[in-house]
Amino acid sequence: MDHVDFITEQWARERPDLDVSAMAIIGRVARLYLAYQEEMQRTFARFGLNAAKFDVLATLRRAGAPYCLSPGDLLKATMVASGTMTNRITRLEADGLVRRHINPDDSRSFLIALSDKGLILIDQVVEAHVATQDRLVAAMPAEERAAFNTLLSRALIAVEQA
Repeated sequence: MDHVDFITEQWARERPDLDVSAMAIIGRVARLYLAYQEEMQRTFARFGLNAAKFDVLATLRRAGAPYCLSPGDLLKATMVASGTMTNRITRLEADGLVRRHINPDDSRSFLIALSDKGLILIDQVVEAHVATQDRLVAAMPAEERAAFNTLLSRALIAVEQA
């Protein structure tokens, strides 16, 4: 029995007229998210990063060589507000992890690129991050992990289409 079972059993006792099965699903997803985030934050902190900085560095790294995107493309890939992205870029630039340079296709705009230091760091961090994530789900056999991933994907698609 987990904590969500405790809560849903209380509701079942107090309000048997309510179907709280959705509450159970969402409660478990929320608790998993918080538990996963806590562990991943520890991993990022070992490298002097937080989730926000990791997000930008990882997005640039995933873009492939030359690990460079426009601020607009970064916004689309990370789904944060432009002011938030500007602050992230400024902090990462101050840390020497990214650099801004004029866009060769449009001199009125600029591009954000991983610095050499940023590339080395994100490659180290992403390896540790993947290891942390693997450890967090290691208790589930591969078959269950695949099924869980499929169900989560269906749930996400359903919510995003709603």
